[in-house]
Amino acid sequence: MPATRDAQSSIGDTAHILQGRSAPMSLSPDYPGRRPGTDLAEHLSLLRRRWLPFLGLLLAGGTAGLALLRVTPPAYTATTQVLVAPVGAQDQSNQVTNRQREPLNLDTEAQIAQSSVVAAKAAKELKTSVPEPVEVSVPPNSAVLWISVTAADPAVAAAQSRAYAQAYLANRTESAQATMTAQQRAMLVKLRQVNTALDTVIKELARLGKGTIEHTMAAHRQSVLNRQAYSLTLKYDALKTVAVTPGSIISQATPPTVPSSPSLPLYLGTGLMIGLLLGTATAYVRDRLDTRLRTAADVERLTGLPVLGDLSDPLARGVPHDLAAAVVAACPGKRLLIRAIPAELGATPVLGPLARTAPLSLLTGSDVGDLARADAALLLVGLGRATSVQADAAVRHLGRHNVPIIGVVTTTDRAPGPDPRAGASLGKLVASGELESGLSAETGPMTAFPQPPGTSP
Repeated sequence: MPATRDAQSSIGDTAHILQGRSAPMSLSPDYPGRRPGTDLAEHLSLLRRRWLPFLGLLLAGGTAGLALLRVTPPAYTATTQVLVAPVGAQDQSNQVTNRQREPLNLDTEAQIAQSSVVAAKAAKELKTSVPEPVEVSVPPNSAVLWISVTAADPAVAAAQSRAYAQAYLANRTESAQATMTAQQRAMLVKLRQVNTALDTVIKELARLGKGTIEHTMAAHRQSVLNRQAYSLTLKYDALKTVAVTPGSIISQATPPTVPSSPSLPLYLGTGLMIGLLLGTATAYVRDRLDTRLRTAADVERLTGLPVLGDLSDPLARGVPHDLAAAVVAACPGKRLLIRAIPAELGATPVLGPLARTAPLSLLTGSDVGDLARADAALLLVGLGRATSVQADAAVRHLGRHNVPIIGVVTTTDRAPGPDPRAGASLGKLVASGELESGLSAETGPMTAFPQPPGTSP
């Protein structure tokens, strides 16, 4: 008997392979009825199953974004463009790079324009204590600063932007003049030191005799000091004549007519994105918590068992005949156990189609010996009523008794339409589960058909 059982199991596995399906797999132990998968089609199928919370949260996110757009007060941004010019020798030491092609470090100038010193000067000019924050940007490969101010009033934004630009230029002028004044003072001090040393050398030459070594060395020092005095004088005069040009305003800020914020694409897009994320997360959580089997595709996807027939469509034609053919091809013996999930569903939806067409003994489990006598089992799953947890329990129970599962039949308690091919039955089932007397299991169904006239047996 064990050898026969092993042979039947091998035949059942072979039938699964011939049908293009793998043998039934045990469900995931950590989550009954769910097997991990990352296929895009599976995720889209999940969203289609849980479209109501997904679509609801997506629309709620978009509505929230529009509501926030409605209640957010408008803000206006005014921009003043300032052309920055070198103001002295201190700017010539800046390195010229691909980012900065002018002999200016505009990144530093942008930080200066946003400093508290410039803000204080702008507040003093506007006669206000706290002006609006300023934003300074630098277009690539240019010597221009964009000084922008955002405020609730467009006129205030324009006035403060202009005030910031003028305060920046004034601060740049003061800094340049202070630097040049310090350089002039340092140059003047050095020139005085050279002139003092030159006077000392001239007095020494008057005391030394001509032609001596001391006289020659003193004359050489006088020549060097004269050249130094001349060079320092030229530099001092150049510093006194340098014109300080910090830059100029090339585009005055005007009161904007269109608010810069809030932005409809930004608020609506953000709301839809948040709704999309929340809707997807909710759909996944609900799908993970709900283990009901709703469609035949759910049964195959969540249990790994092949669906041999779907009796859920009352208008389907040919379902009983196709189901009987699939069951006969997959069943390794004559006794087939029908296990209904849930149990209260009963085996009635599948007993009729199989009893009319399949030459098998159908066992419903009502007898205590049905499980021991069964050669194979067929699961009858009630869509919308059965859960993957119940299917998992049935698979494990049959597996412990070494009863191979050939597949699943799904139903919704609605009987399918009449099968036009019901007359071409595969065999006749009697109440005892055996074939008619006088017909063997091998030849009975074949000899039951009449021979065509004019042919020999």
